Parts: sequence; structure tokens; C-alpha cells
Amino acid sequence: MLDVDFFRRWMAAAAAAVDREADRLTELDSAIGDADHGSNMQRGFAAVTAVLEKEDPRTPGAVLMLAGRQLISTVGGASGPLYGTLLRRTGKALGDAPAVTDQQLAEAFAAGVAAVGQLGGAQAGDKTMLDALLPGVEALGTSYAAAREAAEAGATATVPMQARKGRASYLGERSIGHQDPGATSSALLIATLAESYERGGGGS
Repeated sequence: MLDVDFFRRWMAAAAAAVDREADRLTELDSAIGDADHGSNMQRGFAAVTAVLEKEDPRTPGAVLMLAGRQLISTVGGASGPLYGTLLRRTGKALGDAPAVTDQQLAEAFAAGVAAVGQLGGAQAGDKTMLDALLPGVEALGTSYAAAREAAEAGATATVPMQARKGRASYLGERSIGHQDPGATSSALLIATLAESYERGGGGS
């Protein structure tokens, strides 16, 4: 079972990964966006870390809903609402259970990914974060390692795509040849989920 400490570990690992990869995310965003994805995500996950240290959510769902609210309030651009929606909707789907199964997390995360698609009006192949999230969540039903590999492959697969949604879509064909920063940070989120599971399982 995945308890509240597991979800705290996941958010801490995600914050550390975003901090480590912030320059790379900004570099990717400088080619097809506003060159602020790394710094925005860094600020958002720093706020998540701070609020989880200050408050004491008692359930997995509460951890993710609190993290999602922080991202919405602190991350600029489209990333805040999209990432915030992903975590809040996942947390809401987990409900008030003190611990959840791998299958329950996979189903809840799928609900979160679906909410991202509805909010952004994007789908697979549009060169967005969904190109990492959709294959990642589909593989999550198999294993955490499979989810990580699928999400990373999905992010890499955005390189030859032409963007059809978001800021990059304004560039038209000039968006081809660049990896999508949102897909890259989404793959990081799933990679840290797998890392958290591999390091400590579901328990505290």
C-alpha cells in the first residue's frame, strides 16, 4: 500500500529533480516558448516543499491536493494550472483513504491526466505534456519502471512533432526539431514517482 509518507517522498523527489533540471527545462523552453519553464517549475515545487513542511496532510489525496493548489498559485503561465489540475484531480480521485493500492493510484493518475487534456484542449501528438503523460499513465498499470520509460520515450518523441497547442504552436513548422519542455518536465514527474517507489516501496 502507498501511504502518506510515500506521496511526501514523491513530491520531495519531484522538487529535487526540477531543481536539478531547471536550466535544461528553460533551455528547451527558450527554443519554442518563453524561456521560463524551468524557473517557473522550480519556484512552484519549492513552494510545494515549503507548504508540505508547514502543514500536515494526513492522506495521500490531501498531499496531492495541497501540492496542486500551491502549483496553481505560484507557477506562472499555463504550467501552473495544468500541473495543479493534474495533482489536484489525482488527489481528489484518491479520496480520503489513509493508504492506496498501486492500481488505485494508476486509476487516479489517469483521471488527473484526463483533466489536463480537458483543460488544455490537447491530445496525443500535439507536442505538449500529454505526449509524456498519456503513455506514462497507460504503462503505470504494468509497473512504475514501465511508466518511467514510456514517459521518457514520449517526451523524446515530441522532437519531430509540430506543435498544435500552447505557445509553441505559434511557431508553426519552426517548432519541429525541439523537445517539448512540458513533456520533459512531465516525464521527470513520472520518473520521480518510479524512483520513490523503488527506493522505499509504499510504506514509511
